[in-house]
Order: sequence, then structure tokens, then C-alpha cells
Amino acid sequence: MGKFIYLIWVCPKTILDIFYTVRYNLDMQTISLCMIVKDEEKAIGRCLDCVKDIVDEIVIIDTGSTDKTVEIVSKYTDKVYHFEWIDDFAAARNFSFSKATKDYVMWLDADDCLTEENRKKLLELKRTLNPEIDTVMCVYDIAFDANGKPTFSYNRERIMKRCESAVWHGAVHECINPFGKVITSDFAVHHRKEKPGEPGRNLRIYEKKLKNGGEFNPRERYYYSRELYEHKRYKEAINNFKIFLKDGKGWVEDNICACHLIGESFKALSDPDSALQAFFYSFIYDDPRPEICCSIAQHFFDKNNMRQAAYWYRVALENSVITSKRELHGFVLRDCHGYIPAIQLCVCYDRMGDYENSVKYNEMAGSFKPNDRTYLYNKKYFEKKNNG
Repeated sequence: MGKFIYLIWVCPKTILDIFYTVRYNLDMQTISLCMIVKDEEKAIGRCLDCVKDIVDEIVIIDTGSTDKTVEIVSKYTDKVYHFEWIDDFAAARNFSFSKATKDYVMWLDADDCLTEENRKKLLELKRTLNPEIDTVMCVYDIAFDANGKPTFSYNRERIMKRCESAVWHGAVHECINPFGKVITSDFAVHHRKEKPGEPGRNLRIYEKKLKNGGEFNPRERYYYSRELYEHKRYKEAINNFKIFLKDGKGWVEDNICACHLIGESFKALSDPDSALQAFFYSFIYDDPRPEICCSIAQHFFDKNNMRQAAYWYRVALENSVITSKRELHGFVLRDCHGYIPAIQLCVCYDRMGDYENSVKYNEMAGSFKPNDRTYLYNKKYFEKKNNG
């Protein structure tokens, strides 16, 4: 039989597309996912499933698991290492980075995850990441309402170029100081706990350092103060926040938050006037934050001063720092940037007999949370009032 030559015609444009796609993929930056874990069998699979087809390498550092964590992660990677826990998160994370081999390093906690939308955004970031970029920031959502909408968020350094500047600092509440050329990406990481953390662990580590004669840098002092506040040791929290502020070396957002928590501590100690002074003191650092405006408004609301309460709730709405680009600074209580001031303004104006504004702000609250029980109750309340 004769030989037949089959010719397949390929459009020149298709050939060019294939060429540029191959070249593009060869130029794409690679990412090592680095994690430290311990007894995370309930969450680790969910986390790794979110990113296993996006990152190029998975590095797992186990710090002493006694459950099936190591068995589970071994199905995703052979780069599983053991690290003896020494009460130092930065040490463990730096060890994880030391095992990475790709262009960039990315960190996640075991109970972090990405929605499908955020997975696509992360993949697009990877496809388009300019190698001149050193640090990628993104939103970290760590608390959610009943409908799964984020209520507490802040920006974190998430992806860094693998280099000597990518170093973790801090035994607890560890961080990497953003370095080089920094960008903020539009993808977000969700922190969804599957189990409670070790009670008092962070405070114990801080107090161990103090007991051993260690000194706090400004960031450590700030987070130590927060731990005291969260453990309801309010007087100690106030004193340590004041030490932090007096030092004058803190980040402006931490300064503002310190004033806020000093105020909340005084409020917990039944000293509302000192609380109010602390809230107002935050204004020396920058524009009024919605979170603090809501606390000031609540102060006047509790005193049945609806006029001043309404004023500060309006200021909260006007000074929202959340933009459509999700540019967050410091800790952001999202409800203070919309829902809380709106629903409280509804109440304030109702008590002042201003029906029109009361309805207006209830509808605004509904635009933030359309399924909210309070909004729906108010809506029926106004309908009955209008029909009556």
C-alpha cells in the first residue's frame, strides 16, 4: 500500500496563540505554600483542596500532631517536616520558609480557605504577577455573620518573594514586615475555625517572656495589651495600652485601636466618661474611624441623648474606610461601616419622632443585610404604623 500523508492545516493565529501561551506559562511565577500545623485533621484537607491546583509546591511543618494531620497532608505533598514546638510561631514559620524552593512563598493557616471566586482571583494574580513585585497584601476575613458575610477583616502580607527579607518576627501574632515593591491584591482569605484554640496560649507566651526578663517592642506591647483586654484584665490592659501610646513608636492604626480598646476597657469597668475621653483621644492620630464613632454614639444612646447619638452614627457612615476596592487599614469591624450606624439611626430618629428619616435608615440597614431580623421587624413595624 502507498503511504498517505495527512496534512492538518493550522491557522497561523492559532500557532501564535499556542506559542504565546507556552511562553507565558514558562514565564509564570511559581509559588510555595508554607504552613505550620498541629492536630488539624478537621480543617487541613479543606484548606489544601482550595489551593493544591494553584500553588507549585506545598511545604508542611508539623509541630507535634497526635491526630491524623500528618497522614492527611502526606496525600498532598512529600515535603512534610517536623519541628519541635518552642512557643515561637515566627521560628516555626521561618523554618517552613527555609524549605521552600519556588519564586514566591505564601502562607496559610490550616483553618483558612478560599471561596471559588477568590480561588480564581488568586490564580489570575499568579498568572499576571510581575516578578518585580516583592510583597502581595490581601484581605483576611476572620469573622462572619449568620449569612456568611464577613464582619471583621484586615489586610495581611500573604505572598512574598522568597528572599532574605521574607522573615517572620514575633513569638505570637507574628508578622513579616512588607518589603520592596508592595501591591494589594483583590483576593481574600477566609479564616473559618473548626476547633477552639489553646486557651490562654498567646497570653502565656507573652508573660513567659516578661518573666524571663524579656522586653517588648511596640508591636508586642500592643498585642500583649490586646490579649489582656480579651482576657478581661481591663486595668492591666489600660496600663499597657498607655505604655504603648506613650512610647510613640506604634503604627497609626494600632494607636487608634489602642484608644478604642482603652475606652472599651473603661466602659467594662463602669467608667463611661473615661471611656468617652479615650475614644476622642484617637482623633489626634487620624480621621474618626467608624468603629470609634459607633462607640461614641452608643455612649450618648445609653444616656438617652438621641440627638448626639444620631450625629455620631451619621459620622460613622460618612467616614467609612471600606471602599469598593476593599482597601482596609488596621482591624475593620465591617458592620460599623454600614449596618450598625444605619439600624441605630433608625431607632434614634424613631425616638425623636422623625418618621421619614427612621424609615430611610431602616431601608439603608436592609441594603447591607436584607435578611436581618431587626430590619425586617422594623419594616413590619413601620407598615403597621403607616396603616394605623
